[in-house]
Amino acid sequence: MRAAIIDEPGSIRVGDVPDPVPRERQLVVKVGATGICGTDVHIADGHFPPTPYPIVPGHEFAGEVVEVGTDVPGEWTVGDRVAVDPSLFCGYCTPCRNGHGNLCANWGATGDTVDGAFAEYVAVPSANCYRMPEGLNWQQGALVEPVSCAVHGVRQIGVEAGEKFLVIGAGTMGLLMQQLLQRAGAQVTVADRNATRLPRAQRLGAVAVVEDADELDSDFDAAVDCTGAAPAIETAFDKLRRGGRLLVFGVAPAEARISLSPFRIYNDEIKIVGSMAVLHSFGPALDLMAMGAINSDELLTDALPLEEFGKALELMRSGAGLKVQVLPGGADA
Repeated sequence: MRAAIIDEPGSIRVGDVPDPVPRERQLVVKVGATGICGTDVHIADGHFPPTPYPIVPGHEFAGEVVEVGTDVPGEWTVGDRVAVDPSLFCGYCTPCRNGHGNLCANWGATGDTVDGAFAEYVAVPSANCYRMPEGLNWQQGALVEPVSCAVHGVRQIGVEAGEKFLVIGAGTMGLLMQQLLQRAGAQVTVADRNATRLPRAQRLGAVAVVEDADELDSDFDAAVDCTGAAPAIETAFDKLRRGGRLLVFGVAPAEARISLSPFRIYNDEIKIVGSMAVLHSFGPALDLMAMGAINSDELLTDALPLEEFGKALELMRSGAGLKVQVLPGGADA
């Protein structure tokens, strides 16, 4: 089969690899669509430490079951349409036993630590598959994984109807976060230095949009950074009222550092929380997609064939696209 392969950081190609063979309790899925994420850029550049090389990346995907392994529950059959949670938790470490598999000491993910879905076919645990309703196409199915990350993030920060939220970053994750917060009753202001992204936030219902968050008053109940940029996190913190909450949602480099006032954290009782990937949120995300709670038309900007994986990666890297996806099965996928 054809697949995108990162042989080592900076070395990317599309070539032939062996077709996957399902192991016990696995399904082989013919990939319909796979989304490019910032993590894929980090993997391509060698900045995602868990990744072994060579690897076929791709962890946001949906497709059709074409082969069923041994000891797979009987409800799965060839032809089933599935969206796939890429999370691979060990199940026996302390975080896993405490219900926090996303913090697994032996954490892995399809496309991040084992071969993924920038390929014609991928083998996945049957337990990670979720049946897609007929109303969703492959591209929408591939959007479920980033939605599930945003669902977990919203749970981490919490939201009450009428609260004023600041979302910094109007990329895919920022706009997903905006939609979920608004659905919970929040009034959301969106900031992004890339002005071309702000009209989407306006169309999705933001109460205000700005290029420079520094212009805003410091009266927000909560703020969410979706950029991973240290200066943006510091600005988000500065815009909180007393008793405010900050969610660090964007992925910063491991070596990044921020400067915050510990006195203000103490004196103003500022709460700072993080959100790591997916945790018991994939099924709810699929339900939200199925009920039309997420406007995918505003997010899905580019769809390229597998042979143009390198171009798709550069679109993501440059910020020229919003949610960039690859269709391994062609335009009809």
